[in-house]
Amino acid sequence: MSGISFADPNLLFLLLIVPAMIAFYVIKQQKASASFHLPGIQQFEKSGTTFRNYLRHITFALRTAGITLLIIALARPQSTDRFQDVSTEGIDIVLTLDISGSMLARDFRPDRLEASKDVATEFISGRPYDRIGLVVFSGESFTQCPLTTDHAVLINLLREIQSGMIEDGTAIGMGLANAVNRIKDSEARSKVIILLTDGINNRGEIAPATAAGIAKTFGVRVYTIGVGTQGMAPYPVQTPFGIQYQNMPVEIDEAILREIAQTTGGRYFRATDNDKLVQVYNEIDKLEKSKIDVRQFTRKEEKFPAPAIIAFCFLMIEMLLRLTVLRKLT
Repeated sequence: MSGISFADPNLLFLLLIVPAMIAFYVIKQQKASASFHLPGIQQFEKSGTTFRNYLRHITFALRTAGITLLIIALARPQSTDRFQDVSTEGIDIVLTLDISGSMLARDFRPDRLEASKDVATEFISGRPYDRIGLVVFSGESFTQCPLTTDHAVLINLLREIQSGMIEDGTAIGMGLANAVNRIKDSEARSKVIILLTDGINNRGEIAPATAAGIAKTFGVRVYTIGVGTQGMAPYPVQTPFGIQYQNMPVEIDEAILREIAQTTGGRYFRATDNDKLVQVYNEIDKLEKSKIDVRQFTRKEEKFPAPAIIAFCFLMIEMLLRLTVLRKLT
């Protein structure tokens, strides 16, 4: 990115001298042109204004322009180029989110799914240099957003996620396998999957352990998160009177989530409320941030010589005119 900045911007306040100079010059010219009457003055009316009189105003214009440019030069204008080299040091991350019906349980505010979306949004916003993708799963799995650096689009697609978009169930293995398929060909130095679920694998053709082995083969590290309070939680239940919430036991297959994390070199986390979920993402953020090295530098080029040279030329021309052509008028 390029632009112009000033090393000493406070000196630009000296430009206030310029309008003061112009005002003083105008007043001086008005006083110098006082009218008087002489008999027979008609004979001078055709004489007109000489070129030398016009030069008198040109010298003032040169002087004003020279002082203006001199002040700008003193403020030291600089062109600024900022460079970032992140092509080989970024991290690719695929967020893999459970959107099954149980994610509507209200042991989180307002429910598990909305809380997970909110925290994931903050996580995405805090990692501007990474490519991030989004995979969702329930009874099956699909890619909501491929790996991208356009985080605004990603966040919009994340917000559009709703439970019931696909057949209900919890296919952890399918969700993980889909995420691995999306990230396996990445050339990033670090490839990460964050898998969040609140249940037990009960659907899908691929076992979670098998999917974890595939992730390990491709060098993908998986962080697993189990969301749900300890004990009982209010789950949505379809009744003849509509959706009602009933307290039911929280069942999370922590053993398989730990196995996935250990197999791939990641970690397992348990989030029991909104605050804990925020802490989990912050911990993952710290763990992965140490693996990125964004090189950034700024190059500045001084631009003051050009206005300084032009100012010197204007002032020299003004001085020469006053000492030669306009010597008798000053």
